[in-house]
Amino acid sequence: METARNIAIIVLLALVVWLVPGGGEGASFISQLLNAIFIVLMALGCGILYRQYRGEIFSLGDTWRFALYAAVGVAIVTVAASRRLFDTGAGALLWFALVGGASYTLYLVWQRYRSYT
Repeated sequence: METARNIAIIVLLALVVWLVPGGGEGASFISQLLNAIFIVLMALGCGILYRQYRGEIFSLGDTWRFALYAAVGVAIVTVAASRRLFDTGAGALLWFALVGGASYTLYLVWQRYRSYT
């Protein structure tokens, strides 16, 4: 029953965007608002994680700490620029390369952290 309700809500929202004049602009605004909220929540989450694991982060050393910060920064900027990057095929490939590279760098930093604990 809950799934049917959620599907009905999505269908109603789609009908509003389709039938109401200016609905596309409203949908674009909502999309941009949700994107901004997502970026802010990601930044807040990173700040909380930084405060919680500050000692471990500084124990990584300068090189690995820089790799950690760079990977997080690249991931956040890439997610923020997703719409522009997916406008072209080369941009989509670049998006996957950036997200993959950031993910792999985070994995390497995590391995480095685990090797000392």
